Amino acid sequence: MGSEQSRTWAVGVAVLAGVAAAGFAMAGPAQADPLWPGGPDIPGIPSIIPPLPAPLVVAPCAPEARLCLQLSTNEAWLVEDGRVTYGPTPISHGRPGYLTNVGTFDVDFKREDHWSTLHHVPMKWAVFFDGDIATHIGPIEEQSHGCIRMTPEGAEKTFYHLNPGDIVQVVP
Repeated sequence: MGSEQSRTWAVGVAVLAGVAAAGFAMAGPAQADPLWPGGPDIPGIPSIIPPLPAPLVVAPCAPEARLCLQLSTNEAWLVEDGRVTYGPTPISHGRPGYLTNVGTFDVDFKREDHWSTLHHVPMKWAVFFDGDIATHIGPIEEQSHGCIRMTPEGAEKTFYHLNPGDIVQVVP
């Protein structure tokens, strides 16, 4: 290689090295957290350690129940094909002298805006399952005359989840 070629080659290598160095200087460090403390981080590569699965929510009722109500914990779950789809959601139930019956029932009917002629109160999102006993919006801090009082969100979700004939199970 002649001296002119060597010089051209050396200048070309120097220019490439300078361009590469400038590119690295501008790139800066990666901003993602490492996969483990002190470990490497490769942007665009998924984590080696998979995320933990969400805890499995289990209702204390038979798999055929579409609504599960547990009086001892004041909780309710909506169930589809044996799997919880909503809940637990807080409830309250009957006070002494007006206890909520334990057992398996089916939904008789439902009314979005029902008025109780017995207690003279509104029963929004009412789902009747044991005679005059229903789930509906109500103060969950107080016990009822046998009905299942629910939060507005819980009562609405229950109303739209259940249909006449669906199974409601009430456990102690």
